[in-house]
Amino acid sequence: MNQRYYSLDVFRGATVAFMILVNNPGTWSHIYAPLAHAPWHGLTPTDLVFPFFLFAVGNAMAFVMPRFEQTGPATFWKKVLKRTILIFLIGLLLNWFPFMHWQDDQLVFNSWTWYNSDGERTGIRIMGVLQRIALCYFFASIIVYYAKARIAFLIGVLLLVVYWAICIAGNNSDPYSLSGWFGTSIDKTILGEAHMYNGEGLPFDPEGLMSTLPSIVQVIFGFLVGDYILKRGKAIAINNGETTEAGVNPNYQTLTILFVAATALLFTGYTWGLSFPINKKIWTSSYVACTSGLAIVVLSILIYFIEVKKVSAGWMRFFDVFGKNPLFIYALSGLLPELLGTIRISNGTNASGKPDYVSAWGWFHQNITSKIPGPPENGSLLFALCFVFLLWLIGYWMNKKRIYIKV
Repeated sequence: MNQRYYSLDVFRGATVAFMILVNNPGTWSHIYAPLAHAPWHGLTPTDLVFPFFLFAVGNAMAFVMPRFEQTGPATFWKKVLKRTILIFLIGLLLNWFPFMHWQDDQLVFNSWTWYNSDGERTGIRIMGVLQRIALCYFFASIIVYYAKARIAFLIGVLLLVVYWAICIAGNNSDPYSLSGWFGTSIDKTILGEAHMYNGEGLPFDPEGLMSTLPSIVQVIFGFLVGDYILKRGKAIAINNGETTEAGVNPNYQTLTILFVAATALLFTGYTWGLSFPINKKIWTSSYVACTSGLAIVVLSILIYFIEVKKVSAGWMRFFDVFGKNPLFIYALSGLLPELLGTIRISNGTNASGKPDYVSAWGWFHQNITSKIPGPPENGSLLFALCFVFLLWLIGYWMNKKRIYIKV
C-alpha cells in the first residue's frame, strides 16, 4: 500500500464535506430524511458524520504518535495541550461569533449572558463540535501515548461499559430518554442552562460533558485502525507486496482483518442496542460500536480501490481538497453563515405592517434555490450543495497555493 495513504485523506475530506452539507440546508423546515439526525433513538446517514470525523482524528493520530515517542513526554504534552486549547477556543469563538445579534431592530453585542426579547436568560454555548473534538483528542492522546495498543483497546471497552453502567445508575426507571438521561443535570450544574444547547425544547447539550466520555473511544478505535494499517503497510513495503508462503496476498489479508473487525463491532453494536439503544444525541456505547464498524467498512473500501487497485477518480480529488484543510474549512462553514446572518435585506412588510427583513444568508435560498421545480426539499438541498461547492473552491485555491492551516 502507498505510504501516503491517500484513502485516509479522501475519507477525512468526504466526512468534512458531508458535515457541511447536512449543517447548512436552505431551510430546516424542508430537508430529506437521510440528511436529518434521528429524532432520538436510531441511526441515519447524517448520524455517521461526527463519529466518522472523530474516527479520522484517531487515524491521523497514528501517524504522529511515533514522532512523539521519539521526542519524549515534554514535546508530547506541549503539542497536545496547545492543540487541545486552540481547537476548544476556536469552537467557543465560533459559538460567540459574530459577537452581536439583532434585538428590537438594533445590533446588540453578545455578552457572555444576556436576556432575549422574551425576557429569557441566554448566553454563549460552551460546548460544540470542535470542543468535543478537542476533549476527545486530548484524552485519547494520553491513553494511546502511555498504553500499548491492546491496553488502549481494553481501556476503550471499559469506558463504554462504565458509561452504560452510569446511565443506568443515573436513572433506573428511564435512563435513555431526553428528560431522564443523567448527563443533563451534570451539564446544568457545570455549564449552566444559559450556556447549553436548547434546540430540543429544553436545556440539553448533545455535545455535553458526560456524552463526551464514550466519544473518546471513537478516537481510540480510529487510532487502533490507523496504527494497524500503518504497521501492515510498512510490513508489506518491506516484503515488496509479495504473497506469503501460504499464497496469501498481504494487501487482501489486511483488508480481510479490517472487515472482520468491522463485522465484530457492528454485531456488538446492534446486539448491545437491544438493551442500550443506538443514540447519537447521548452518544450511547452501542452507537460507538456501530459507527466505528461502519467507518472501518467505508475506509476499507477506499483502501481497496485507492491503495490496492490504484483507482483514480475525480470525486476522490474533490474530497481530497476538504481533507487538506479540514479544520479551517469547517470553521469557515460556521463563520460565513453567522456573518451573513447579521446582514439584513428589506423584504417588504410583515402581517402587522412593520418592515420585514431577510438575512443575506437566507436571501439566496428564498430568491434563488427555492425557485427550482419539485418539492421544497430540492431547493433546500441545492442551497447546501452550492455552499459546499463554494467552500471547495476556497479549499482548492488554498491547495493550489500550498496554503495548509494546521493547529
